[in-house]
Amino acid sequence: MVIAQRDLIQRISVFGALSAEALDFLLQRTTRVTREGRSCFFREGDQARSIYVIESGRVAILKNWENREYLLRTLGPADCFGEMALMEMYPRSATALAVIDSTAFELDSAALLELYQLDIEQFTLLQMNLGREVSRRLRDANDKMFRRSVAGDAEKGDRILPQFEPWYAPE
Repeated sequence: MVIAQRDLIQRISVFGALSAEALDFLLQRTTRVTREGRSCFFREGDQARSIYVIESGRVAILKNWENREYLLRTLGPADCFGEMALMEMYPRSATALAVIDSTAFELDSAALLELYQLDIEQFTLLQMNLGREVSRRLRDANDKMFRRSVAGDAEKGDRILPQFEPWYAPE
């Protein structure tokens, strides 16, 4: 069973390049969590202490604004969510809702502390991978925000970028 779980978790960029020993160490500290469709893994504002790796099902990530929930993305098997909990000490920034019956492995921050104490190189690699994943998602969000802004400006007839003289122009 651990080998099947390791095969799943190795496909996720957050756990990329970790040794088999480190993956097995972390997997031994996971909890399998099952949610029925339309029930939450966690809600926006909840205390954050763990990351989840989807084994089966679909999970919607929702953000509340003005008493309405908006879909940020939908995730499936071998995707992870809640990774910000392992990097910062803030409440959950979004809700994770099982769209259909779903199962995920939950890995909490205490397991990462144990990995740090056991093998700082593997811990560092995992932290770097988490940073890359958060950065990738931030880049995607910035790109979407930029495209919506530009599309809105273009619809209004606004000039997208002001003209300017480049600072590097020869005199």
